[in-house]
Amino acid sequence: MNNTDYITIASLNQFSYCPHRCWRMFCLGEFTDNQYTIEGTSLHERVHTVGDGNQENIWQVRAIWLKSEKYKLIGKSDLIELENDEWYPVEYKRGRKGEWDNDELQVCAQALCLEEMTGKEIATGYVYYAQTHQRQLVEINDDLRAETIATIADVTNLLETGKMPPAIYSKRCKGCSLYSQCLPMAVDKVKRYQEI
Repeated sequence: MNNTDYITIASLNQFSYCPHRCWRMFCLGEFTDNQYTIEGTSLHERVHTVGDGNQENIWQVRAIWLKSEKYKLIGKSDLIELENDEWYPVEYKRGRKGEWDNDELQVCAQALCLEEMTGKEIATGYVYYAQTHQRQLVEINDDLRAETIATIADVTNLLETGKMPPAIYSKRCKGCSLYSQCLPMAVDKVKRYQEI
């Protein structure tokens, strides 16, 4: 990676969810579909119909590229809204609110790009969960900004070094489309066996 390369906003979400998954996707170029990824792709195909328009007093634009020179980030937004001179990103997800903050981190990364592009501070964003048909408010506060910036540094380091993070089994593995590639439980068993 050199100074002209950018990291994708989506890679931050993947790293926050599982560093090993991020490494497989963005260093090895591996990806396997499963029910969840297919549903997510289908949702984003509908959402990413390029265009803009008004909904009552809210201006909306879909599927535009966001970019930050400061953070070397790039990615396509699902939806950007402007209401009462306030900008906010809306990220669409197929399921429902989970236990982890990777979706909020992705919204914050979009907000960082949007701030640089518009020159305005972004205080909030949303994650729309298709399963519940509800938006979840994301406060773009100092803690989330710091976590997002730290994750940008972690992903940048991962891409520069290519060093594989360990495959660690957790509840997150249950729906992972790359589970059969990393086999975290098998890796754990081999380690225990070698210690005997």
